[in-house]
Order: sequence, then C-alpha cells, then structure tokens
Amino acid sequence: MKLNTLKYFMRDAANSLKRNKTLSISSATTVMATLFILGIFLLVMLNVRLGILDVESRLEIQVFLQKNITAEQKTALEEKIKENSNIKSYTFETQEMAIKKLEVQFGKDYKYLMEGFEKDNPLPESYIIKADKPENVSKIVSSISPLGGIEQIKDGKEIVDKLIAATNALKWVGLGLFIILIGVSLFLIGNTIKIAVFSRRREIGIMKFIGATDWFIRWPFIMEGAVIGILGALGADILLYLGYKYLITKIQKALIISTLLQPGYILISLLPYFLILGLIIGCIGSIISIKKFLDV
Repeated sequence: MKLNTLKYFMRDAANSLKRNKTLSISSATTVMATLFILGIFLLVMLNVRLGILDVESRLEIQVFLQKNITAEQKTALEEKIKENSNIKSYTFETQEMAIKKLEVQFGKDYKYLMEGFEKDNPLPESYIIKADKPENVSKIVSSISPLGGIEQIKDGKEIVDKLIAATNALKWVGLGLFIILIGVSLFLIGNTIKIAVFSRRREIGIMKFIGATDWFIRWPFIMEGAVIGILGALGADILLYLGYKYLITKIQKALIISTLLQPGYILISLLPYFLILGLIIGCIGSIISIKKFLDV
C-alpha cells in the first residue's frame, strides 16, 4: 500500500468519524464497556488464583493424636511420615506448644479465655505436615489415616477445592457476559459503518465507475471501525486501572493483604491484549457491515 493511498484512507476514515460523531462515541463506549467488564473478571480470577497459590504454599496437614496413644503407635506413625516421599517437612507439636500458639491467635484482649488451660490442658499433641505438592495432600492423608492412635486429621484442601470451583463458575459467567457484549459492540459498530456507507452511496458509485477496486472502497471503513475499537480499548484500560488502583489501596489498608495483583499489571500486561481485542472487534464489525450493506 502506497503512502499517499494510506493517507487518503486515514483522512477519509477521520472525516467519517467526525460526520457520525454521536454513533462513533456510542460504539467506542460499548467496546469500552465490553473490555472493562472482561478486565474485571480477569482481575478477579487472577487475584483468586494468586490467593489459591498462597493458600496452597501454606497448606498443612495436622494429625491430632489421641490422649491415650501408646509409644509404639507414635513411633509407627512417625516412621510412616518419615518414609513418605510426598512429605516435604513435618514438626511435632506438644500440648504446651499448642497452648502458646492459641494464646498468640487470641491476643491480649481474649487472653482470659485461656485461664486454667495451664493446669488442665485440653489440647492434643499433633504432627504438622507439609506436602511437597498440594495435589499430594490426599495421598498423604490416605497413607496415615489407617494407623492407630490418631484422633483426627485436618487439611485445608477442601477450602482450596471450593475456591477453584468458585473461580470456574465465575469464569463461565464472565465468558457468557463477554460474548453478549461483543455482540452488542459488533452491532453498534456495524450500524455506524452502515450509516457512513449509506451517506456516501453516490460517491461510492462514482468511485466504482472510474475503476476503484472493492478493497480500495472498503479500507477507510475498516480503519474507521479499527479506530473505534482502539479508542474503546484505551478507555477501558485506563478506567480499569484507576478503579482497581483505588480499590486495591482500600483493601490493602483494611485487610493487609499482600498477595493481590498490582495495578501496574493492567497498564503493562493487559493493555496490549485490550488493544488487539479492540482492533479485532472494530475491524470485524466494519467488515460484516460492509459485506452485508455495501454491494461493491
């Protein structure tokens, strides 16, 4: 494509955008809303994923021992733990250590709840086990549970499974909403291009009469749709960045959470994808509209 031809296409697209300013703004706003909602779902899923990874990294199996466990049972249990290749590390927690941990969790304000525990400690001894991989938690529990002297086994795998299930459900909801909004965006962009084509039908007829090719006529309209899509993508990314930055500041101050995705990710990593998606939506909307309404 020659430089002069490209300049002509760009100038033609710019003039068309000015003539149909209201519809162009509506189309760009719809693209912005589509990508903004997609961005919200992406950020939620990425943050949930980070949370799951953080929980998985701290996932522990706590094996509570019976009060009347024998020395032989305890030795057999410890040997079983030592020989299990899926276990990364383990510690033995005495009743005294359990009491101290509980005191730290309750804090000074609720220290009175621990009164009398020093003389009559109700907390059991336990082994605290860390798996090498989260998916091996079930294997470890299965290998230990048949042994004698065990009161109860607790692991946090159920919490992780629930988080994963919630994330998958959210993903499908987000995908469905995104598809609907893409349809609305294509419809509005198509209408914008349709009006531009209709208003220039005589000019287009003259252009064909003097030998203009189909693609020579199509390109300005495709560029118009591309500009609408890119403007919508930029608006969505900026709005998402500002909103998320404000929200994450409030959340981190209130909850002191450090595993959340940082706002810079939106400008650095999401922006290129938004621009590509906006460009694709704009171009497809234009091509569909031209193919349907312009006989070239």
